[in-house]
Formats: sequence, C-alpha cells, structure tokens
Amino acid sequence: MTLFDTHAHMDDRAFDADRAELLNALPEQGIGLLMNPGCSLASSRAACALAGQYDYIYAAVGSHPDAADEVKEETLEAYRILCKHNPKVKAIGEIGLDYHYEDIPRAIQLRAFRDQMALARELDLPVIVHEREAHEDGMAVVREFPTVTGVFHCYSGSAEMARQLVERGWYIGFTGVLTFKNARRALEAARAVDRNRIVLETDCPYMAPEPFRGRRNDPGKLYRMAEVLGQLWGISPEEAARITLENGKRLYRIP
Repeated sequence: MTLFDTHAHMDDRAFDADRAELLNALPEQGIGLLMNPGCSLASSRAACALAGQYDYIYAAVGSHPDAADEVKEETLEAYRILCKHNPKVKAIGEIGLDYHYEDIPRAIQLRAFRDQMALARELDLPVIVHEREAHEDGMAVVREFPTVTGVFHCYSGSAEMARQLVERGWYIGFTGVLTFKNARRALEAARAVDRNRIVLETDCPYMAPEPFRGRRNDPGKLYRMAEVLGQLWGISPEEAARITLENGKRLYRIP
C-alpha cells in the first residue's frame, strides 16, 4: 500500500524531538508522497526547507486564518518569491476562514483569504483551504475566483456543499474524522462525490484516527483512513490508497 498524505504539518514543534527519525521511516511505512502546507510565513519557509531535504515531501505556502493579520503586500511578495523559485512548492495554503474561535476578526480573515486566492490565480496554483464554521462565506469567496481550485482540507461541510465544490473542479480532503464513531457527516460527504475527487490526509499532529485518538498524529497512521474509505467504497484498502494517491498527484500536479 502506497499512500499520499496530502496535508501534514511536519514542521510543527510537536515533532521537534524526533522529526528526522519519523520522516526517515515513513517511506517504509507506505508513505510515498507528503504535502507540508505552511500556516504562516515562518512555517511556510520551514515547510520549504523540509521539502528540500526529502525527495517525497512537497510544500505549500500561505497564512492560515489564525495568522490572517500577517497578510500584507510584503508577505504576499515573499510567498510569490517562494513559489517562483522553488519547484517543490505546489500550492498556496493553508488559507481560508475559521469562525470557531474568531481570534482574528472575520473582516481580516476574509481580506487575507481573498488576497491569497488572488495570488493563486496570478501564479496558476491550486489552493489548500481551511474552512471551519464559515461555510457560506467560504463558498462566496470560491465563487469570486472561478478559475482557482484546490482542496477543502479536513472537510467539515455538508454532502451538498461537497458536490458543489467538486462540480467546480475542487477536491475534498478527509482526515482521521472518517474513523470516528460520530463520523456520519464526513461519511455522507465521502459517499456523495466522485471517488476521483477525494484525497486523504492526517493533518498531523492533530486529528489522530481511531484507535489512536487523543495521541499525537503522524503520517504513519494514514492507513487507517484508507481502510475506512475502502470499506465505504467496497474495495480493498490498497485500491483506496491507489485512487487517493493518484488524486493527490493530480491535485498538486506532481508527475
């Protein structure tokens, strides 16, 4: 089984003690490719550095809604330079909206989201969208940028919203939530869309799947999502892994 972890924060400080050991072991655990998105300018630079050290790791650059207040013209220019001069940068992300805590005012989040969507349009790159409890505004921004597509990662919306995104050319990313006992909403969304538009991710160090829930997550646990998806589709975990691997390569335009 060869898997593509399409969203893993390996630059996170949760991995500071054993990052190299963990990353060196992942190919033997079936992780063939890994996307490490940035959440700020600093973490985007760290993601690029990691991608430079490992053949199977790629990077995305962008400011998460929690860092939306850092998005200014100089930040966008820094992302522009990283994208243009590093062939392993394959997307703008992680960007979007998070209305759960609202540590950053909605107006600032929306401005940062739009500015980074515009950068993706300019550079013809896909985006990685974080959207939490902001479904209506998230879809409104998507409609403003019809030529920009990518993935709604750690998907939490309805089956109908997933269908609308896929019709617009987007991919849907699922985490360990698929394995949770209360995963009805995620499973409904996974059933609702074409299997060629679904990618798997750990979102590590967060969102560990069952039976590891509550512990630090890592890409080596991605096989659990392939097992559940295979059951949902009535195919083997290996075939689910193959399909989602190819989907991830298409999403990020990796040969």
